[in-house]
Amino acid sequence: MNTYDYIIIGAGASGLLLADAMGKDTFFIDKKILILDKDAKNTNDRTWCFWEKGNGKFDAILYKKWDMLHFEGAQFSKRNAIAPYSYKMIKGIDFYNYYLGNLKEYTNITFIHDEVLELKETSTEVVVVTQHHQFTGTYIFSSLFDYKMATRQKKYPVLQQHFVGWEIKTDRPVFNASEVTYMDFSIPQKENTRFMYVLPYSTDTALIEYTLFSKNRLPKEEYEHAIKEYILERYKCNSYEIIEKEAGSIPMTAYDFREHHTNRIRYIGTAGGWAKPSTGYTLMSTTKKIPQLVELIKQGKPLQRLKLKNKFRFYDMLFLDVLSKNNANGHLIFESIFKSLKPQKVFKFLDEETNLKEDITYINSCPKLPFIKALFKRIF
Repeated sequence: MNTYDYIIIGAGASGLLLADAMGKDTFFIDKKILILDKDAKNTNDRTWCFWEKGNGKFDAILYKKWDMLHFEGAQFSKRNAIAPYSYKMIKGIDFYNYYLGNLKEYTNITFIHDEVLELKETSTEVVVVTQHHQFTGTYIFSSLFDYKMATRQKKYPVLQQHFVGWEIKTDRPVFNASEVTYMDFSIPQKENTRFMYVLPYSTDTALIEYTLFSKNRLPKEEYEHAIKEYILERYKCNSYEIIEKEAGSIPMTAYDFREHHTNRIRYIGTAGGWAKPSTGYTLMSTTKKIPQLVELIKQGKPLQRLKLKNKFRFYDMLFLDVLSKNNANGHLIFESIFKSLKPQKVFKFLDEETNLKEDITYINSCPKLPFIKALFKRIF
């Protein structure tokens, strides 16, 4: 029978973590759960990075972690130890192997490699039409994201954090393997907010990403040309092997994605608005949202009750208003913040763990005038 209690669409971070949480919880032991994805999840198609204090739930599958952070502005450079935090990285393939391996231990969960084409909702169920099958579920959790979900409205600007990354191996040691280059704004900005992001695995191997916070993506050649130029200019290196390539786009918007939820379809992950609007970081936010979502399911409460809005959502909204209006000067915001504050204070604020006094310290580190203008525009 192709009938399930719960169908999870998308075997990315949110889908696999939700399936794993259900598999571990005895409440779901008599529930049939299906997870669908158009990809087999057998390639290294992405990386997840995050900062964290001490040990964490993903430590068993970490590829690398760093205890130093480098920030490069147009006029200054800073290197800081970030204890008690570490900056951690997981390769996509290691994440998939670990969590898909877990799913094999749960007899009530099935993973099928198939592409979802359409959802047909009735008052009692949802029919999921795929390329090769048709499934019926009582409740659907979908991580499939479409930018039109956000761009159809005009109340909140929608930017993209878009990037291309190369993992390279050089013919000689050129990298400082002990530090992450979190943002390097010394590159040409070209009327956008553009920076380089460098994750060194060793002295001769690193992932180098050319990243923009802007409305529109670039031709692939422009990203790759920028990476080539950076490797040559920063590391004086023109002899290297490209091991892997990756590319992506993450929405940056304060838009409330819960408007797309229905009685039986709940969007999760990026599609559910779980990405931090001002940074695009999603993984650690997802680890906080999953237990809340599971409890709502178990209690039979409306899934729309999963809270997203708080004071930090308001801060993110103002930040994106400023970044959208003054995209060419975005680097000045980050330079002002990192020049004034230690990374630990930045991380605590971005983790939404600061009190009002700490909020004010962070806000005071930002350029004042553009944020005051954005605030007045929202109020009046």
